[in-house]
Amino acid sequence: MDTEFADVIGHDVTTITCLCGNTVSKEGLIQANSQGVPVYAGADTPVPAGLAPWPDDEDLYTLCPSCGRVYHDTVIEETGTAPVAFQIDISGPIAEAIRVHWELNT
Repeated sequence: MDTEFADVIGHDVTTITCLCGNTVSKEGLIQANSQGVPVYAGADTPVPAGLAPWPDDEDLYTLCPSCGRVYHDTVIEETGTAPVAFQIDISGPIAEAIRVHWELNT
């Protein structure tokens, strides 16, 4: 299978245009862990149910909540390209994690 690539400007993960057309300024993109689960960035508070803790190694990914494509931030920052690392099912537990993420950020 050929690797899919999203558009990205420079080496900036905040400029990804997902293959489905979603961007930070449209439906939003979410920082996630290596399993595609949205991460919690709260410093000294417990991680809310459904979210993953911020990775100790800062190995972050960007999840498109519209289609489930996941991009590896390190690859984008190093190469200036945004290959799809993997795609997840955005229903079930991930849908709940996405909902919790947006509720915390509104």
